[in-house]
Amino acid sequence: MAATFDVNGARAHFAALRQKQSFMDNAGGSQTLDAVADFIRQYLVSTNVQLGATYPISSESTKLVEEGYNAAARYINAESTNNIVLGGATTQLFQNLSSSLWEYFSLGDEIILSQLDHEANLASWVRLATRKNLKIKWWKGSAATETTTDPVLTADNLKPLLSKRTKFVACTHTSNILGTIHEIASIAKTLHETCPDALLCVDAVAYAPHRAVDVQAFGVDFYSFSWYKVYGPHQAILYASPKGQKAIQSLGHYFNNEAHPNELSNQLGLAAGAYELAASLPRVLEYCSPRDKFWEGVAAHEEKLQAILLEYLNKREDATIYGKKEADSKLRVPVISFTIKGWKSKDLVETVEQKSQYGIRYGHFYSHRMVTDMFGLPENDGVVRVSLVHYNTEDEVRGLTKVLDEVLQR
Repeated sequence: MAATFDVNGARAHFAALRQKQSFMDNAGGSQTLDAVADFIRQYLVSTNVQLGATYPISSESTKLVEEGYNAAARYINAESTNNIVLGGATTQLFQNLSSSLWEYFSLGDEIILSQLDHEANLASWVRLATRKNLKIKWWKGSAATETTTDPVLTADNLKPLLSKRTKFVACTHTSNILGTIHEIASIAKTLHETCPDALLCVDAVAYAPHRAVDVQAFGVDFYSFSWYKVYGPHQAILYASPKGQKAIQSLGHYFNNEAHPNELSNQLGLAAGAYELAASLPRVLEYCSPRDKFWEGVAAHEEKLQAILLEYLNKREDATIYGKKEADSKLRVPVISFTIKGWKSKDLVETVEQKSQYGIRYGHFYSHRMVTDMFGLPENDGVVRVSLVHYNTEDEVRGLTKVLDEVLQR
């Protein structure tokens, strides 16, 4: 693993970081690269026209958007641009996907949903199951057999839920509260070997800001995340494997279906991918290059960040950490959630905000079923979450622990 990471060099790419605010709510949305913001403005003032026409500016716009799609496909190692679609948000793309899979399911089929997930990868499937009379099995991971604040999804604890009727599994690559990285490749292998016809749908919103994505290596059927949490524009991407695509019924116009029968953007896009945002995506790839070196450095730096906060919390007898309690870049990302005995999460966050420039947050963060049903926490209070990324500094995290100490000592 890389021994050093140039955090100051990384921060130079983000004008927003020159403010006094310390951004520690990055799981809700990262800061945007200057190169992305500049490109979007340039596109809007120079090439903001409809695509596909023969006049010069339209031809240039079409070229730029195509380059954006090509960059997005390369970023996740998709087979081609035919296997991806860009849209407004991961939640919306999953809703579109669920509508397109209506005919894939039959009465009595079983679907497995992870209780550790953000509602984005649950609501559409629960609704579909209700309308199609499908059986839902809830996957609680290691928390299914023991009381724990560190539930983990594994191939082994998925196996007991699988049956001949299993048709679909949805889970998260990394919990947006726990920060735990799940072994998706192992989960996919087990599912496809046990239930060859079943499909795996993965929410990677909390994973993609921290690690390289390789959908073919993961073996997933559907995979989605939001670019605005990966230093890019407010847009999301959904991948479908060739197998996954075969299960889809297009939501697009009939004449486009005939002209472009195997393009996921036509099948699910519904014209929701803003041109200027799609065209800016090559700037994200340029920033994250060279790929292996960049992400290796990110993992090393982020492990140091999480170690500082976790070490502080582990020393406090009044702190409960949700997720892995030790810093390990192979097992978790620096999304750290906790509660403090005797404090409402809301009160602690607001007190920290009053005394400092640190932007942290409290709540259930749309992982409502895990926070309320599994952990028994109040839905209007939840956990305190500190979500860091590679442009955060060790000094920032030490500063936060100092402020927490001052507040909690009172």
